[in-house]
Amino acid sequence: MRSYRDLFRTPEFTPFFLAASAQTVAQTMGGLALGTLVYRATGSPLLSAVSMFGSSLVQVLGATFLLSAADRLPPRAALTALPLLFAAATAALALPGLPVGAIFAIVLAKGLVESVGGGVRWGLLNEILAKDGYLLGRSVFNMMSGLMQITGYASGGALVALLSPRPALLAAAALYALAAVVVRLGLTRRPPRTTGRPSVSATWRANALLWSCPPRRQVYLALWIPNGLVVGCESLYVSYAPASAGTLFACAALGMLAGDVLVGRVLPPGLRSRLGFPLLLLLALPYVPFLLHPALPLAAAAVTLASVGFGASLVQQERLVALTPDGLTGHALGLHSAGMLTMQGVAAALAGTLAQLTSPAGAMTAMAVGSAAVTSLLMGAAKREELGRRAAETSPPGGS
Repeated sequence: MRSYRDLFRTPEFTPFFLAASAQTVAQTMGGLALGTLVYRATGSPLLSAVSMFGSSLVQVLGATFLLSAADRLPPRAALTALPLLFAAATAALALPGLPVGAIFAIVLAKGLVESVGGGVRWGLLNEILAKDGYLLGRSVFNMMSGLMQITGYASGGALVALLSPRPALLAAAALYALAAVVVRLGLTRRPPRTTGRPSVSATWRANALLWSCPPRRQVYLALWIPNGLVVGCESLYVSYAPASAGTLFACAALGMLAGDVLVGRVLPPGLRSRLGFPLLLLLALPYVPFLLHPALPLAAAAVTLASVGFGASLVQQERLVALTPDGLTGHALGLHSAGMLTMQGVAAALAGTLAQLTSPAGAMTAMAVGSAAVTSLLMGAAKREELGRRAAETSPPGGS
């Protein structure tokens, strides 16, 4: 599969793509509205950041106890039920007078359900497309995510500015419901990828198997930690620039779109495979000068440039799929998604705490420095592993 046209000629890809697009707009629009609602009610950067990204905090529970369901549920039924649950939860968040504690309870419950959804979704994409089409397909989804995030943040920001956060939450709930309808009408029924009932023990066995392979383990760490820390920077946009947070979020989405086009379509495979770590460094370094409180145009340019580095995840996902047995693809991609979102939630909480103690700008710089440091450590580990592998290959049998 060599072109985007080939992707959209593939049966079921278009409705699958459209449903995911509607969910992405709903998620970004609802997240911005909720973060603004909580910030206006509390004045707390920490609570605002956690309200936007707190659902990610419980992804680790789903990855620990529920993830075996990703390959054991009928995909169409699961991907119809999940957005309906999200629609109900998002509509509940719009209720006037809802206590902050109740808001966070809904956010965390939604995150627990989402932990299974990533594995179901990306496992199904691997079925709809040939295995050699997964990278191209995932790059299209990442590009879509960038465009739909721009749409969601722009429309959500407009609704918040013109009306209030609650109409934006209700619009997001309607989009979730629309996604469920598209899935139900556009996809065919498929059996689960793996037989047996979902269980905690099955989840643990698969997690242990996936984690036992050192190359896969390194890929997971690269997928989870550096970009998670940078999402901590993004979680502070509302408190850093309350009147312009939608602009910064849209610029971040635009940069991510550019990175996905670059990695997924422009770069040749040989060069692409060598750019995973440099792109992770690009993701972090433009945030370091935020300590100087750059003006909005400079901040927007830095955010756009940094977000090109999110293209590193495509390089790492391609490697993860190549290292994973077919029967565990959904579980492996679900573990990636759950771990990534968990790290994003942890980073948002950490960034919010630092912002409470210092300032949003200082916290953004600290998170960026931490991300660059982790990337440097992973680069060193990868080089040592590569040198060890080459030494083993060149050693004569039986030692020297």
